[in-house]
Parts: sequence; structure tokens; C-alpha cells
Amino acid sequence: MNNQVFLLPDLGEGLTEADIAEWKVRVGDTVTIDQVVVEVETAKAAVEVPIPFEGTVISLHGDEGSTLKVGTPLITVSGTPAAHEQYREEEKAGSGNVLIGYGTSEDMRRRRRRVGVTREVTRPEPNRTGVAPRVISPVVRNLARQNDLDLSRLPGSGPGGVINRADVEKALAATPETADAQRIPIKGLRKAVADKLSTSRREIPDATTWVDVDATDLLAARRAINATLDADAGVSLMALLARLALAALKQYPELNSTVDTERNEIVRYGHVHLGIAAQTPRGLVVPVIGKADSLTTVELARQLRDTTALAREGTLPPARLTGGTFTLNNYGVFGVDGSTPIINHPEAAILGVGRIIDKPWVVNGQLAVRKVTQVSLSFDHRVCDGGVAGGFLRLFADYLENPITVLGRL
Repeated sequence: MNNQVFLLPDLGEGLTEADIAEWKVRVGDTVTIDQVVVEVETAKAAVEVPIPFEGTVISLHGDEGSTLKVGTPLITVSGTPAAHEQYREEEKAGSGNVLIGYGTSEDMRRRRRRVGVTREVTRPEPNRTGVAPRVISPVVRNLARQNDLDLSRLPGSGPGGVINRADVEKALAATPETADAQRIPIKGLRKAVADKLSTSRREIPDATTWVDVDATDLLAARRAINATLDADAGVSLMALLARLALAALKQYPELNSTVDTERNEIVRYGHVHLGIAAQTPRGLVVPVIGKADSLTTVELARQLRDTTALAREGTLPPARLTGGTFTLNNYGVFGVDGSTPIINHPEAAILGVGRIIDKPWVVNGQLAVRKVTQVSLSFDHRVCDGGVAGGFLRLFADYLENPITVLGRL
């Protein structure tokens, strides 16, 4: 006796795998050449697979519902070498077919045509049209049964109205939980935001890098600065973040740019027109502070206050919502630590800052509790490589950790 391992055969049409829908034999059963041993389901059809060996089933390589790759073991039988050699010779003679049998007689050829076609299983219950629905495989029936889906009410999109897995999954996606859900039109500001972000994702090959930062001294610097100013002229945390980002951009001007796809050129701007992502009652807007790099820290703080107030009131002129060259997004105000911000098309980068919270941090070799935040940068890989993006983010992080050395020069 000789054990023979039958591999899942090539299913044609570029298919590389199949689900085991139903085993036709069990371990210990005796099988003959060309006997159907399993029904498998591919992305396109259900196929009955005959075995080219005869003998006793030793093992089944997969449970019903599992997925096998083409060319991996399907079933093992113990048979005689003679039977195996007969199969090999017939296969070499051209009479074999991996899906529809291996016999050579006229009877076998008729049999191959019979077992090689897709089998459709008819359910006895008629649907509302009076026609009994046809289900292609047990896998589909099991999927419907597990989700309490009545197949008699389901139209089939397969050949001859066969109900396939896609039909069941489509029906499950439209269950009452979603079928009666509220639908909100995408229009106005929401449509403008959606269109711009979709354009960004579609056109810009973006990447994101991030780093955790000790912001303890940044908060201390803000307190020190505001102690010297009038109460109504205080510098916000956002203003300091903007000021330090502008300082880092001076060292990495590649990120203050855009890509002119029509002329296949990178356009690097001479000034930073800073966009500030702001959440308003009307939705997300990105007002722009023109030539922000030419403002002092106090001037920048004042413009930020005035601009965000107008944005929340909805009174910003349209011209103030366009023309940005680099965007800063403080998503920490939403109580989140990190994000992968989407670039504000057609800019080349967006810098995000998460919430500042107490975390354990090593300072001079000693463990301490510090104010820590996470900063992230999404950038257009067409304008620079990771070295530039990482260099900018690391410099910005260094500025956050040692702000006085930078703010004293601005």
C-alpha cells in the first residue's frame, strides 16, 4: 500500500484559492478513481472535485468553511502504486483533467462532463415570485442561516438566478439596522471639506512620522511670557506651537511648498501662509494667516485669536480660507494623543499636536513625571524624502523641549 496526497488542483481563471464547502467523504471511506470527494467554492463558482486515486481516506486537509491555496494538500488516501501509476499514464496521455476526472473511457468522459459543471442546489421553499431560489453551495446556505437571512426572499445575481455569497453579503449589509438609518446629504461646507480631503488622498503620496515630546518647559515658557503681558494680550499655546513650527520651517523650507502637476515642478514658497485647522459649529475650516513667518510672537497670537473667533462665528471672508502653504492642527483639544492628519491639498505637509498629559519620563537618567505630547507630520513624498521630514519633526520637537532658546531670538 502507498499513501497518495491529492493537492487542490488548478481551478482555472486565475483563481488561487477555494473554500471547502462540503466534504463528500470521511476518514475511513473507500474511494474510487474520479469519485467526487469534495465541493469547493471559489470567488466565481462552486466546483465538485474528483480524486484521481483509489483507496482508503487517511486524512482530510481542512474543515468545511476553511480556505485552501491551490497546490496545497486536499486529501490523503492509501492506495496501490498501480492505481497511482495508471492515473499518471492517463494524465500524460491527455485524457485527464484536474477538475473533471481522469478516466479514459467514453463512460468516463460522459462522467467528467457531469461532475465538472457547477452544481446548483434547489431549495424547496418558493419565494414571493413563486420560483424556488437556487443556492450555489452549503457555504452560502450556512452564511445565511447563521445570520437568520431568509433566502426565499433574496434575488440571485448568478447565472440562472443562482444565489451566491455576494448576494447574501449585500443583503446582510442592508439589514434593518442600516436600512432605516438616517441619511445626511453631503453638501455645503461638509462637501467642500470632503472634496478637498478626497483630492488630497487621491493625488498626494503622503507619509506620516511622529515622535513623543517633553513639553514641560513649553508650558513653563508660556507662563513666563504671559506674566509680562496684559491679561487680554496673552499668548496661547497654539500661538507658541505656531511660532516654533515657523522657526523649524526656516531650516526645512522644502515642506513649505506644493507640486505643480501640470508643469511637473515643485513650487517652494518664499513666505509661510499658515493654515490653522479649526473646528467650528459649521464644521472643520482652515483659516489662513498670511506671511505668518514675518510676525512676532505677540502679533501671531493676536491674529490667531481674531482669526479663530471669526471662523467660529462664520464671518471669515472666503479669501481667508484659501492660499495656505502649511497647516498646523492641534487635535489635542479633542482629548486625543495622536493622529495621522490628512494634508490640506494642495499643500505639501501638515503638522499635528496631541494632548499634553502627565507621563513618566527619563530626565538626566532619573525617572520623573513630565508633561508629554505626541507630534506628527504628514508630508508629500514628492517634495522630500523621510530624512527631511524626520529632520523637521525632530527640530520642532527639540524646540518644544527647549523653547526659551528659540523664543528669545524671535
